[in-house]
Amino acid sequence: MAVIIALSSFALILVSIAGGLFLRYRLPDSHLSGDSKDVIRLATALIGTMAAVVVALLFASTRSSYEATNSNVARLTAGVVELDQLLKEYGGPESVALRRALRTDAASMISAIWRDDAPVTGELLRPVMQEDTVLYKLRQLDPKTPVQGAIKARALAVSNDIEQTRLTLLSQPPDALSKPFITVLVLWLCFIFASFSMSSKANPTLVVVLLICGFTAATAIYLILELGQPFDGLLQLSNSALRRALPPLS
Repeated sequence: MAVIIALSSFALILVSIAGGLFLRYRLPDSHLSGDSKDVIRLATALIGTMAAVVVALLFASTRSSYEATNSNVARLTAGVVELDQLLKEYGGPESVALRRALRTDAASMISAIWRDDAPVTGELLRPVMQEDTVLYKLRQLDPKTPVQGAIKARALAVSNDIEQTRLTLLSQPPDALSKPFITVLVLWLCFIFASFSMSSKANPTLVVVLLICGFTAATAIYLILELGQPFDGLLQLSNSALRRALPPLS
C-alpha cells in the first residue's frame, strides 16, 4: 500500500509539473511577472513551510510509534525467555508440558502479530483453545515446595505481562496514518511543484531538477507510510529474535 501511495503521489507531482510548464506558455507574461510573481512566490513559500512542518510532525509521530512498537516486541521476547527459564527451574513433568505449550503460544503470537508473515502458515494459524495456553495451564499448577510457589507467582506475573504486551501489539492498526491527511499533503506538494515549474521557461536542467525533487518528496511520503506499518513492508520489525528465543526441548 505504501508503494502504491508513493507512486501515485509521484505521478500527481509529475502531472503538476507538466501542468505548470504548460501554463507557463499559455498565461500572459503579465500574470507571471511583477507583483503577481511576488505574490505567487509568497504563497508558494507559505504552503512549502506548512508542508515541511507537516512532514516533520508526521515523521516524528510515526518514528515514535515505530520505536514504541519495537520496544514492545523486545519486551515480549524478553518475557517469553524469562518465562521459559522459570518453568525450567520449576522442574517436574508439569514444567515440560508448560514449556511445550509456551512454544505453541509463541508461534501463534508470531503468526497473529506479523499477519503477512509468509513462512507462518497452516497449522500455526489454527485457533488455540484456552485450555491449551500456557497461562491457563500455569494457573492449574500445584506447587509442592515454597520455592515452586515463589516460581509460580513470578511466572504468573511474567505470563500476564506477556499477555498484555501481546494484546497491545495485536491492537496496532494496519495503517496508523490518516489517508485524508496524506491526500492534503500531496495536494500541497502538487501546488508547490506547479508553482516551481511556472517560475521559469522550460529547459533540461529545470526539468531534471524538478523530477529529482518530486521523486524525493514521494520517497519521503513512502518512508513515513512505512514507519506507520511496523509489521509490514520494507521497514517491518523483525521477528527473528522471538522465533529463536526458545531452544528446542531436549
